Amino acid sequence: MIRLPGLASDAAIRHGFFTRRGGVSEGLYASLNCGYGSGDEPAKVEANRALAMRRLGLAADRLATCRQVHGVVAVVVEDPWPREGAPKADAMATNVPGVALGILTADCAPVLLCDPAAGVVGAAHAGWRGAVGGVVEAAIDAMEKLGARRCHIRAGIGPCIGKPSYEVGPEFPHQIVANDPVADKYFTVAPRPGHFMFDLADYVGYRLARLGVAAVECAGRDTAAEEEAFFSYRRACLRGEAAFGLGLSAIVVVDD
Repeated sequence: MIRLPGLASDAAIRHGFFTRRGGVSEGLYASLNCGYGSGDEPAKVEANRALAMRRLGLAADRLATCRQVHGVVAVVVEDPWPREGAPKADAMATNVPGVALGILTADCAPVLLCDPAAGVVGAAHAGWRGAVGGVVEAAIDAMEKLGARRCHIRAGIGPCIGKPSYEVGPEFPHQIVANDPVADKYFTVAPRPGHFMFDLADYVGYRLARLGVAAVECAGRDTAAEEEAFFSYRRACLRGEAAFGLGLSAIVVVDD
């Protein structure tokens, strides 16, 4: 499990960006696959999620995850929902102690947020579509509705696909740069003619910093390149593999 200093600096907040290690799943899902939608055996996914929550000192049923759709909808969580009741959303916020907000990823950027003074945490699933659409902005808006102040919010960007692994086609930069010319600096020319390398983590960090949050940290780990540590959608696609697991990132306000 990976922790970032800024998110870990207050005893009232616990968080973790979990690696793929330490679970019960097998094969392409080995081993800490926490995604019900991955195709893995549901009982094994349930066991993995329980193992992850135990690392945070929580019961298995205190984890809330959404049906992520690469959108910008944010929901306020008062109590974790049953699996079949999970909303379609890509961002969450809560001020309820003991409720863990979980993000599932396999190359997209998991973003965890906290305002310890207000006792509010947030989380966002930031692939390129969500990042461009405003998913981190939606998460922070939801936190502010619960009493957080963005000038006090600390943000952590977890492991995601790294720039050396993220080659995109010639049409891709226009989708991001058209409405934000500054974003051009997150692309460099790829070895393949007409293609580019995109820095997702730095782009998400830029979106967070311009909101005026107190701090932004990045794990600096490449999910596509580090097979032993992380699941990766792109790696699975390049190999023609039929499935892949999903890693969990979670944050919680600790009960008094």
